Amino acid sequence: MAHLADADRETYLADLGPGSMIDHRGTTFTGPLLEALLSAVRDTATGYACLGAAQFQAATFQGMVDFPLANFQGDANFHFASFQGYTSFQEATFHQHASFQSATFHHVVIFDSANFQHVAAFHGTNFRNMANFNSASFFKPSSFQKATFQDDAIFQSATFHLLGSFQSATFLGRADFSSATFLGTAQLVGAVFERTETFGPLVCAGDVQLSGAQFRAPVTLMLAARSVVCRRTQWSSTAELRLRYATVDFSHAVFEYPLTIASEADRWVLPNGTVVAEGALASTPDASVMILSLRGVDAAHLVLADINLSACLFTGTVHLDQVRLEGACQFAGTPPGTHWRRWRPVRFSQRRTVVEESHWRVSQPLAIEGWDTPWPGTRQVGPVQLTPVYRALRKAFEDGKNEPGAADFYYGEMEMRRHDRNDTTPAERKLLQAYWALSGYGLRAGRALGWLSTAMITTVAVMMLWGLPTDDPKPVTRGRQSGQDIRLITDTPAPANPTGPLRERVTTERFEKSLRVVINSVVFRSSGQDLTTAGTYTEMTSRIAEPVLLGLAILAIRNRVKR
Repeated sequence: MAHLADADRETYLADLGPGSMIDHRGTTFTGPLLEALLSAVRDTATGYACLGAAQFQAATFQGMVDFPLANFQGDANFHFASFQGYTSFQEATFHQHASFQSATFHHVVIFDSANFQHVAAFHGTNFRNMANFNSASFFKPSSFQKATFQDDAIFQSATFHLLGSFQSATFLGRADFSSATFLGTAQLVGAVFERTETFGPLVCAGDVQLSGAQFRAPVTLMLAARSVVCRRTQWSSTAELRLRYATVDFSHAVFEYPLTIASEADRWVLPNGTVVAEGALASTPDASVMILSLRGVDAAHLVLADINLSACLFTGTVHLDQVRLEGACQFAGTPPGTHWRRWRPVRFSQRRTVVEESHWRVSQPLAIEGWDTPWPGTRQVGPVQLTPVYRALRKAFEDGKNEPGAADFYYGEMEMRRHDRNDTTPAERKLLQAYWALSGYGLRAGRALGWLSTAMITTVAVMMLWGLPTDDPKPVTRGRQSGQDIRLITDTPAPANPTGPLRERVTTERFEKSLRVVINSVVFRSSGQDLTTAGTYTEMTSRIAEPVLLGLAILAIRNRVKR
């Protein structure tokens, strides 16, 4: 049309009307030429351009391009088009496929409040200046794959009703998604963010996929989503992830500077005082954040605040002992109550665990109910791999001055050593079995006090029945006879074992003496009583065993209350 004579052009334009199909592939438009075309298709009722199928592939727009409130009733094809001046599609409506694939916008482009009722394709589009999609609505899948935003990309309050794909897109300026809403999936796989300082707050009813994305400047991500996937995501500077509702897969993420993952308790408030709407997540009752995996992560600079770690996979995490846990971080637990394994009852001490221990226990032949089962595809690990995990978490809690929390992971470490048939020798396993049975690895005061009470009661019974002699031995003395002093050596008779009936041996007097012997033996003291042979050996045994049990009880109490 640019090469037509004026009369021919006027004849062509006169044949056009609202809703006409237009085919101007490869055409070069100046400002007046484009205005003449839009005037020919303007709807007199609304005063705005109304186009049918519009073919502008490889077209060149040299001046200002202004499609305010334009109505594209058919496919709008701007594939490979070049927009050299200011471009506006403000409040335009695209009823069918809108394609801007590989187009180039040399100047500012405005899609403010644009309405894409069908597929919107910006695959490979080059935005050399600011791109404004503020309050735009995308009702069908929209694609910005491999698009390049050389200046600010503004998607404030934009709504993506299905997939919003920014896969491998490059944001050289700010990527402003504040108050944006994704009712489906927000796909940012492999995207590059050069100077984005704040990403969000963004609300997503589905998954926010950040796998392979790169953040090259200090950034704060504010995301309210059902799921956030950050596999192999790279942060080249400090970063903070403030999340709501989300389950997070953080496996193999890469960062060399401090990175914080925190659960945000309250809804976000924009600088203008507006509260970010979270209607897309209204069916989710709990805004807490759960991490599913830290495998492959170097946790030396990782801070977790108020995060649910009850389903987190830890094996394969590097420098796990240096992770910082702030606030109320939750871990998995043991099955409550009493369970039956064949004919005998089993009761687990309540403690913090990692979910991989649950997965291992479920795989055992005599597993009881209550342990979490692994989801499909989860790599199974055993005590060999879990021992260093518990050891590292114990050190992390100790470095945080949380000794009672560290005690739970020490218990888990000892449990894995006790069940480890590869690196733990049989003799060591038996020793650990005894340590566990007597005092719960020096952490269960009730168990140690129970054994101490049992030992004391048994010792009292043995002393009453066999340990105390029938009568207290009386010394034999020699004195003066016939006016002569007789000097004789006096021997103490050996205590006689009691042989009388039971009622004569079980008396209040004998119980008091037995109790005195036992209490003295608990504190390594000799009772000073004359005992039978059986009583002497019983006292010797109790003077070794009972102080040990008392010490284990004191140690367990100290480990649970110290800071």
